[in-house]
Amino acid sequence: MIMKKLTAFLLLLTMFLSPAVALAQGTDSSSAQPAVEAVAEAPAEAPAETAAEPEEAVATTEKGFREILKDKFIEGDYVWMSPILICLIIGLAVAIERIIYLNMATINTKKFLTELESALKSGGAKAALTVCQNTPGPVAGIFAEGLNRADEGIDVVEKAVVSYGGVEMGKMERALPWLSLFISLAPMLGFLGTVIGMIGAFDRIEAAGDISPTVVAGGIKVALLTTVGGLIVAIILQIFYNYIMSKIEGLVNEMEEASVNFIDLLVKNGVAKSKND
Repeated sequence: MIMKKLTAFLLLLTMFLSPAVALAQGTDSSSAQPAVEAVAEAPAEAPAETAAEPEEAVATTEKGFREILKDKFIEGDYVWMSPILICLIIGLAVAIERIIYLNMATINTKKFLTELESALKSGGAKAALTVCQNTPGPVAGIFAEGLNRADEGIDVVEKAVVSYGGVEMGKMERALPWLSLFISLAPMLGFLGTVIGMIGAFDRIEAAGDISPTVVAGGIKVALLTTVGGLIVAIILQIFYNYIMSKIEGLVNEMEEASVNFIDLLVKNGVAKSKND
């Protein structure tokens, strides 16, 4: 549910930002035409105005980070930059949802085992089951499944703990294949945009009949922007992916260690019969 809400919110945000980028592109192109006409009408200006040109150039070069990103996005061609941006948005939505889920699943295992042992001594399996049901996380879910089978013997409890542990691990790794897909897809889209952009640059050179440095440099620059965008998206998502995997590994280790202690508690308190009984 959290993942669906985050994904819907980020997609709506993208839909609202896309017209703004298009409007900014149109504004830039429309504002450039009057400037060209003004220069054509006034070829000779006073020296004071020419002296002010370096100040305007400095002000133009001092752009903010958002303006630079917007310009590079437009220069890289929205046909290829938009899918890369979508990969980033959906990938971040998946990563944030997984991080929230894993953080909510993390508990103090030692404290939980202490409470469980106290419940077993005071009220038996029913009291311990209530403690597990009131505690979030995969560890409590595994223990609850084992307590439900406590009257069938310790062998059945162990099998239930192992089986349900696999189920909980599958829940923790849910949606991670999509995140891995976006990590691979973003640079591939960037490389594809680069190749097609290079083909377009060579087509312009062939049509012009001459190798112009301006045409070559401009075409290569625009083509390489898609590769840069795809690599940046892949790097960002890869960092989140590795963090999530390390979080899952830590939770799995806690689950395994706590499961061993849980079996010992059941045998120690006589809730489930041991193999030798």
